[in-house]
Amino acid sequence: MSIINQIQQFVAVKFKTTLETFLEALKISPNAQGYVNGSITELLLKQHLENNQFEVLRIKEKWEGLKHPKHHGDLYIKKNQTDNWYVVESKGVKSNTEIWNKLYNYSNLKKFLYDHNEIISWIDHSQDIELQIEQWLGTNLPEVRTWNTIYSFEEIRKYLASPPRRETEKLVSMRALSAYSRTQIEGIIRQRINYLHTKLMVLDTHFVSGTSGASERTQATPRKDEFNIISIDIVLRYNEHKFLFANPQHLDSSGKDENHLQQNYIMGIVFPQENGQMLINLYEDWYDNIDDVYNTLDVTDSVQQQDMQIDLRRDLIE
Repeated sequence: MSIINQIQQFVAVKFKTTLETFLEALKISPNAQGYVNGSITELLLKQHLENNQFEVLRIKEKWEGLKHPKHHGDLYIKKNQTDNWYVVESKGVKSNTEIWNKLYNYSNLKKFLYDHNEIISWIDHSQDIELQIEQWLGTNLPEVRTWNTIYSFEEIRKYLASPPRRETEKLVSMRALSAYSRTQIEGIIRQRINYLHTKLMVLDTHFVSGTSGASERTQATPRKDEFNIISIDIVLRYNEHKFLFANPQHLDSSGKDENHLQQNYIMGIVFPQENGQMLINLYEDWYDNIDDVYNTLDVTDSVQQQDMQIDLRRDLIE
């Protein structure tokens, strides 16, 4: 049976509709696309790990009873010919990090590059860093120097609801922008981000979790002991699915609770090259080789085999 026939049969049985209707429904639902992309990421990660001599098992999403506090991940892995199982959590990058950091304004963009200059390979740290950043932007993203400062629709609305008494440059700019609709403002910001992505893309995490009593969390981010390895698929900022790995114990703790991860970590920056290659500059806690992280694990942190709850749904489907 061809792959198209397999998909048609799956859609007909599972969704009781045609392939055309299924595709149209998928196109108009960003949430559905997100779930599918997450499943693809997890499947490709499993294949990647198996190709690197790991045995991989999927963790149940719905546990029988309370979920074990150290099993809040997606996959169990163990190195072939060994007995110790570890938990891997699979995530993607923050999809709107350039907007969140307001890199659609020249001053914010320049400051961001300066703040992360230590990892940028094209910067000579024996020379004036700010000057090099200005020159790089002038050569690679010349339009950014002509950008007027722009604010989000919500910022404009809130600012003009109680404006300052004296005339300021910001007030003049806000009044001018108030003539634009939300859609127009968002369109300008998106156009600028698309231009920025031709030369620069930011790799940022987005660790958000619940705070149920069973999770033993004090805030809405994971505890550092809930899994042994974090895997980030950077496909949203790269030209293919690519995985970066870290040991959560090596990442900076949350300022509110040292046992928790932060919500966001800037992992690095991707610089698309003229030849189509992607130059990745990473902070030292992140690796593209799983073994570099696996070798940092302590055997005492491995999970007990009797505590494991393995997802066998694929076997049942087959």
